[in-house]
Amino acid sequence: MNFSALFIRRPVMTVILVLGLVLYGIFSFTNMPVALLPSVDFPTVLVAASLPGASPQTMASAVATPLEKQFSSIPGLSSMSSVNNQGSTRVILQFDLSQNIDVATQNVENAVTQASHLLPPGMPSLPFVKQLNPSAAPIEFIALAAPNMPIYQLNQYAVDKVVPAISGIPGVAQVQIFGEQNYAVRIHANPFAMQAHGISLQALTQAISSHNVNLPQGTVLGAVRNYAVNVHGQLHDAQAFAGMPITFANGAVVPLADIAEVRNGVDNDQIASWIGGQRALILAVVRQPDADTVAISDAIQKRLPLLSASLPGGAHMTVVYNKADYIRAAVEEVEVTLLLASILVAGVLWLFLRRGSPTLIGALAIPASILGTFAIIYELGYTLNTLTLLALTLSVGFVVDDAVVMLENIARHEENGEEPYQAALVGSREIGFTVISMTLSLAVVFLPFLVMGGIIGRLFREFGVTIAVVILLSGLISLTLTPMLCARYLRVKHQGQSRFERGFIRLRDWYGRSLRAMLGHRGWIYGGALLSLLAMIGLFIILPRASSPPKTAA
Repeated sequence: MNFSALFIRRPVMTVILVLGLVLYGIFSFTNMPVALLPSVDFPTVLVAASLPGASPQTMASAVATPLEKQFSSIPGLSSMSSVNNQGSTRVILQFDLSQNIDVATQNVENAVTQASHLLPPGMPSLPFVKQLNPSAAPIEFIALAAPNMPIYQLNQYAVDKVVPAISGIPGVAQVQIFGEQNYAVRIHANPFAMQAHGISLQALTQAISSHNVNLPQGTVLGAVRNYAVNVHGQLHDAQAFAGMPITFANGAVVPLADIAEVRNGVDNDQIASWIGGQRALILAVVRQPDADTVAISDAIQKRLPLLSASLPGGAHMTVVYNKADYIRAAVEEVEVTLLLASILVAGVLWLFLRRGSPTLIGALAIPASILGTFAIIYELGYTLNTLTLLALTLSVGFVVDDAVVMLENIARHEENGEEPYQAALVGSREIGFTVISMTLSLAVVFLPFLVMGGIIGRLFREFGVTIAVVILLSGLISLTLTPMLCARYLRVKHQGQSRFERGFIRLRDWYGRSLRAMLGHRGWIYGGALLSLLAMIGLFIILPRASSPPKTAA
């Protein structure tokens, strides 16, 4: 049975099939998501707990320790770490890659419920459980600064306008604000003035809370309708707080401004960020899983000029970090290497074949196999990353092997006087099974990447599948396109030997003479091989002993 005969007799069908594969490969290459490495999701769960006013030591002993003891019995837990700060605790639980993240989250929630009676009674709520993806790191940082605007007003504008505009870009999961500065009225009490008016800190706190309310006060019942009474008592700025009555002394009202310094500020003045010496906010853009980082970055760059034009108070936006630049540079470097490797392989073919038509026939297997691989890995949901491109670069030398074997066998029949069409039929039938066995044996070497476990297995799975696919496609091309082109365009011409070919023939003859000489002394060859094997075994035994430290007497 000759698998290639159908494609040799149907050249139009062969060209259409290969051309369709190549065109779909080009489409896939232009539409594949671009990433630095394959996406690997780690089953990770975050548990956050708060106890206002507690020290880090208290959070570690009273909150983190009971939770960690309860979490230690969860199946599939591989690592656990906790961070304790003033009034807050964060416990990060990482599970085995084989664990389902939803099941792991449910187990953590059950453990938190079981540990609730061991936690301090003053906690405002139970610890918060959330799925966490460590690979979802921000892909871009944008600094927002305004020299003529208070930082809390800039923060409010960023929350209302900038963050929704960037979050609406396809592929963006969320936009975080680092150094967030929410508006708050800061009251700095004067202890001497409070003592002079006989006001304690607790009384001051209660007076501020009772005057700054916005609650319904009751209901007025009418004959037809009922009306809710709502007295608006919410205070919004430092000036309103300054006139707030705190107590009565000597027949006069004592306002807050007499016993404290009241000013507009932010709720947390212990964090801040700067850019170029100016106070700023840092917007961190986080992408969705499997989203194209480069496409998101390009969309943000197009939208930033529109956002910058509408910023008030002399505000301006600056891209501080863009992960897409590193990804784009790395991928472009590998693409150039892939192109250079293809040119070098084609050059080596021409160096030995020294004719245009056989060189072109053999070299066509490179773009056909590589572009066809893009079509298949695109359907598999893979990304265009450094590992998939590395697999294609390494396989450039493999993809021409089958085509060269097929080309050489057909050319041999033409040299024996057969017509090109008949030579293609006979040569492809003789070498077809050999090409299939070569292709399958080489592709199987990389298939263990599919069953490799752990993080390394997740990272290199796309690498192994890509290189196996391109090898299988190269075998398919050598059985279809290569013999069809040989039947119509391969013409063997006898011509004089070049200097390179004469040198290669001398090298071949020298190798033949040395091989015959070695085969005539097989005993010496077996003995030398045995001595080499014993020497290697001795090295493996002696070297570990020599490198181990000497034992000392107790």
